[in-house]
Amino acid sequence: MTDIEKIKVEVREDKCPYFDDSEIEYYLQKNGGDIEATIYELLTVKAEDSTISVSGLNTADTSSYFRRLASKHRQFNSGILGD
Repeated sequence: MTDIEKIKVEVREDKCPYFDDSEIEYYLQKNGGDIEATIYELLTVKAEDSTISVSGLNTADTSSYFRRLASKHRQFNSGILGD
């Protein structure tokens, strides 16, 4: 499985498509090839308010779902500071 395919699985692209492969590749390069950082950033972008209203038809807001997924991939700066 390629890095792009792994990222697509983690950000649920099969259930809720949002990014094309070139966009995922861009974010992967932007994050220095770090898959976890890329997943976190893509899920954060997906977590923007996603309600849609068209002619009286409303869709549910999925932002909290994607924020919850992103929290699993958040990186923490837990290291030792030098003197």
